[in-house]
Amino acid sequence: MKAYIGVTDRDWFTLLSDTPNLDEVNFWQPGGNRQFRVLIPGELFLFKLHSPYDFIVGGGFFAHASLLPITLAWESFGIANGAPTLSEMRERVARYRRQVNDRFSDYTIGCILLEQPFFLPEDAWVPVPNDWKQNIVQGKGYDLSVEPGLSLWKNLQSSMSSRQVVQEQPARYGTPVLVMPRLGQGSFRVLVTDAYERRCAITNERTLPALDAAHIKPYAENGQHIVSNGILLRRDLHALFDLGYITITPSFTIEVSQRIKEEYENGRDYYHYHGNKMHAPPNLKNRPSPDFLDWHNRNKYQG
Repeated sequence: MKAYIGVTDRDWFTLLSDTPNLDEVNFWQPGGNRQFRVLIPGELFLFKLHSPYDFIVGGGFFAHASLLPITLAWESFGIANGAPTLSEMRERVARYRRQVNDRFSDYTIGCILLEQPFFLPEDAWVPVPNDWKQNIVQGKGYDLSVEPGLSLWKNLQSSMSSRQVVQEQPARYGTPVLVMPRLGQGSFRVLVTDAYERRCAITNERTLPALDAAHIKPYAENGQHIVSNGILLRRDLHALFDLGYITITPSFTIEVSQRIKEEYENGRDYYHYHGNKMHAPPNLKNRPSPDFLDWHNRNKYQG
């Protein structure tokens, strides 16, 4: 199993470590020109502060990496971006890019989505491995099964278990094993957005601010934050889908209820989608679960 140590600033760490009940965080990179590809989902991403603080101060389980407009990152994660406001986040991006802050620019930033984050108190910080170089700007990967990664893992395990930093199964931190992370709401939104190649499943619309990740079975009704329980929809269609005026069958056929016309004396803009096939994700494992679609057909659709 691999781990990656990412370098971050103390303001990001302090704000998040003081924020209770975080189930996810966005470790963002200001450049926005290269997607993070070092880890696979379930591997460990660790936080190191800028020098002179050469310590591991926390971490989380890697779920996904993407290049996102800053507005979508903020909508998806809010304060879990490690900034108190979108304006402050914009200012930080501009500062790191060494450019004048443009409040109208929808900066593209690199986003590393981490689940079940943990933050170590200062007296439990773990020293970086002895091969760490001061000129490392973004981070460095380690194999936790061999030195110096093995010692890093043992020190981290000891620090976390002795301080009871995280409320997870102890076995998770006994030996380095791959753990598939439970997604938070923000990560669910980004993963669904990317799975559908940033296109509405019904209209093929590509304007990101107009698109939403819809749950097929709502989270409030025990639906899960997993890609197979999601569909990327234009926002008006998301509202109609949630209310049951539109559904998608297990064979990926779009159905539009006659109740739109009956109740609102309109709806012609929607009826021409009736009977069409949805635009399914190219990756088969990301396609909607027939079981979830069947649930929506039987429990939500007002056909």
